[in-house]
Amino acid sequence: MSVFTLSASVAEALAAGRPVVALESTIITHGMPWPQNLEMARRVETTVRDHGAEPATIAVIDGNLCIGLDDAQLEALAQTRGAAKLSRADLAVCMAEGRTGATTVAATMIAARLAGIEVFATGGIGGVHRGAEQSFDVSADLQELAQTAVTVVCAGAKAILDLSKTMEVLETLGVPVISYGQDALPAFWSRDAGLRAPLRMDDPAAIARAHRMRAALGLPGGQLVTNPIPAEDEIGRDQLAPIIARAGEDARLHGIHGKAVTPYLLQRIFELTEGRSLKANIALVLANARLAAAIAREMSALPKNLAARDRAPL
Repeated sequence: MSVFTLSASVAEALAAGRPVVALESTIITHGMPWPQNLEMARRVETTVRDHGAEPATIAVIDGNLCIGLDDAQLEALAQTRGAAKLSRADLAVCMAEGRTGATTVAATMIAARLAGIEVFATGGIGGVHRGAEQSFDVSADLQELAQTAVTVVCAGAKAILDLSKTMEVLETLGVPVISYGQDALPAFWSRDAGLRAPLRMDDPAAIARAHRMRAALGLPGGQLVTNPIPAEDEIGRDQLAPIIARAGEDARLHGIHGKAVTPYLLQRIFELTEGRSLKANIALVLANARLAAAIAREMSALPKNLAARDRAPL
């Protein structure tokens, strides 16, 4: 008996060897308000299809790990109150108890790997929270990137995090962090985090080949591809810095901690930017969906195993 269920369209695409892009669901349940969350989810799926790949939104519904949702499931999830926010630690428990939950980056990677999906588009990954030297609050996303072979396309780590420490942890874990099309590391709503990316690649085909090359070398884990938000939609980091600082102080004063921190900060920043952060969030997710579809198309054209004699320079 399988521990997951594929939608008909995802099952058909995988069986035919066509490109598939995994999509998370916490952005629907915890990242945006109704009805913008449903509108966004539909637009992201349409964007993936329009760029030549099949979308596979992933969530746990009544204990079932669903890889690919139909429109009725998507709408129901977007209106669900109290959905669990699932990561590696609690995914199995939610399923065992027959509950409904949305998958974070880590849980989505686990599900994608189970289904044989190699590319995943999201908004931003989790990372090392500010003040982690006291709180030890570090997202499970980082460890997942180090052990689960999925290429994750994002706009960088969320700008509410300690980006320097996040990069240090990723380096220690051996996760390749690739900036797409620029030398600077992007920071979610901003194109430039003030940090130079350790790697730069400008070609989806090369990114796809690097993913397969890691497998050929026997290296565990995935790749993190950071795709800068379109210039016309960004909020500069100088504008954001005082807003993020104020949101963080508000969270501290209200005793917000653990999994509640990120949703609280995103909502507070939405309020303080008078909605600009939501517009930027939607724009960056759509941009990531386009790039992920391009990488998935290139991935589907490659052999699953790159023999040594087939290896060409990237």
